[in-house]
Amino acid sequence: MPLPTTSPSSWMQGLDLPSQLFGEGGFGGSDYELYEEDDDFVLSVDMPGFETDEIEVAWDDGVLNVSAEHVDEGRGRKKTYHRRFRFPKEIDEDEISASYNNGVLEVTLPIIAEATARGETIPIEG
Repeated sequence: MPLPTTSPSSWMQGLDLPSQLFGEGGFGGSDYELYEEDDDFVLSVDMPGFETDEIEVAWDDGVLNVSAEHVDEGRGRKKTYHRRFRFPKEIDEDEISASYNNGVLEVTLPIIAEATARGETIPIEG
């Protein structure tokens, strides 16, 4: 029997192994991409196997929470996902939008104009 020629994350993805066994994202890979585009942060999260109504996206004081739960009663399995994202700039929370297509959740978080990085500047001695 030949060995799989695809990456471990793709051929093991359907095995429902606990995420803590391989760490977040499995095999050192990442299940999300975060980038800044046209005054927005865009978060793209790979979440195959979930339905739109099984996913919850919530904003709480500068932190975006993404969670999902899918129960396959026929196979006696439960698949869960939970991750928190903190953003370095102020976000217009009333304008956050999300969509889910082909197993990918995409969240757009508009940056407040003239927003600077959050936090205090630390003086450097030397």
